Amino acid sequence: MFADVRRVLLVAAVLLFLPAAAFSQTAGGSQSGGPCPRPAAGSVVSPPPELFSVNGVLNLQLNYLTTVDSAGRTLFCLNTPNGLQGPTLHVMPGDTLNVTVTNLVPAPPPGSPTEVVSNPSNTCGDMTMTITSLNVHYHGTNTAPTCHSDEVIHTIINSGESFQYSVHFPTDEPPGLYWYHPHVHGIAEAAVQGGASGVIIVGGIANIQPAVAGLPERVLVFRDQNVAGSPAPGGVIPAWDLSLNYVPIPYVSTPQPGFIPSIIKIKQGQKEFWRVANSSADTILDLQVVYDGVAQPLSIVGFDGVPVESQDGTQPGKLLTQTDVLIPPAGRAEFIVTGPSAAVQNATLKTLRIDTGPAGDNDPERTVAVLQKTTAAPSLPMTESATGPFTGTRFAGLAAATPTAKRKLYFSEVISDPTNPLSPTNFFITVDGATPTLFDANNPPAITTTQGSVEDWVIENRTPEHHEFHMHQIHFLLLELNGVPVTPDQRQLFDMYQVPFWSGTGPYPSIKVRMDFRGPDIGDFVYHCHILGHEDNGMMAIIRVLPHP
Repeated sequence: MFADVRRVLLVAAVLLFLPAAAFSQTAGGSQSGGPCPRPAAGSVVSPPPELFSVNGVLNLQLNYLTTVDSAGRTLFCLNTPNGLQGPTLHVMPGDTLNVTVTNLVPAPPPGSPTEVVSNPSNTCGDMTMTITSLNVHYHGTNTAPTCHSDEVIHTIINSGESFQYSVHFPTDEPPGLYWYHPHVHGIAEAAVQGGASGVIIVGGIANIQPAVAGLPERVLVFRDQNVAGSPAPGGVIPAWDLSLNYVPIPYVSTPQPGFIPSIIKIKQGQKEFWRVANSSADTILDLQVVYDGVAQPLSIVGFDGVPVESQDGTQPGKLLTQTDVLIPPAGRAEFIVTGPSAAVQNATLKTLRIDTGPAGDNDPERTVAVLQKTTAAPSLPMTESATGPFTGTRFAGLAAATPTAKRKLYFSEVISDPTNPLSPTNFFITVDGATPTLFDANNPPAITTTQGSVEDWVIENRTPEHHEFHMHQIHFLLLELNGVPVTPDQRQLFDMYQVPFWSGTGPYPSIKVRMDFRGPDIGDFVYHCHILGHEDNGMMAIIRVLPHP
């Protein structure tokens, strides 16, 4: 029962008990005060605040806070005590990230739902979750799935509680873009749509891709949220509004239906290194830079924290040229963009329309930013120069390895009460041959494997909407799409990949990936669809990696 209703109850409960004096509002949905301030629509996109490790350690405190905006939407944020919202955390391979997290969201009202998610043998923090519980996932990092590190199954931080994370990055952690966000099953969508997220940058990327050394570096974080007024999605009305570095990109109905884009100031003709995180809960992006109607080449440097073409461990990375880049929810892409020339009249960053299937969300084409030319360079940090020789041994030999196991998994979904079309949909990810089961923290592992294994998984989509496969703790190598081997330039490492919807006839869409369990991570962790509305409603399962015998 709790699993079906907790997302709705979370928002309703916060609205009911949140003190009105906790925030102040201004017109247009911006907030001049309160714990989670947001810029006005149409603002210039500013870089997120930055924090850096020193002598191999980054120590910080993050407070989990909430408020309500002028459209009645519940906002969440992870702030430092001095008010830095969603800071970018810079670490190096081998560093340790120490984070004290305090849940300052007011306690839920009496009678609110609760659920026991742990027992004395596996508790990590509180044993019982509520509608305001918190934990933090360090998405994409190859870090330990143990308590006080990157563990999300049993970690619960309830209102008024503090919790200490100590996340150690391996010395061979790929240099690139990662992110952090709440991951309490059942209420993750509300927390991430509320804005409680930030990115992690593991330094040293110029050691693998020297083309970025010395380039102005721009961090761009997309988030999504409810559309103000809750109009029915369709046509140009999206399922979710977007924001860029918290600048809202709202759908508006007047003076005509459309969107208010943000503004990116960029020096004309100058190359920049863009590090883009799709920190949305549900929205798929397909980004394109367009100058006077012409899509511009994007030089892709990395996906999901791993530099392109560095995976075999024998050579530095290569650049992959595309005119658009698909970034699923929770995915990241890093690429080089050249600013518009003096002759360009109209420069934009847009996300293209995506057909997510007859049961999917509406993700229309929309301009998310106007690129405003300047003659002076914007105030951006410069990407560091190479500091040492190329070392990319983490995934060495994966492509040529003989798989120790082959598995098939599939996404499926059913209406919980077929007699009531308005009843919640249950979502599943299932090992072929097993019984579809909604996720529960007390479930046994759906898959058990052994450290040192290399496995080939086929993941099918048997539903009429897109799903986004995410694996915690490790990366995987993309091998096939719909049973066809991918071209060499697409045979990259990811922690996120999209499996398109099934049309209802013919073979199920599928991906084939090579899972790399050769690293140090052992224990229980999860895999799931990273459309968080699907994950919250059951589409997640546990894998157990046993120590190498």
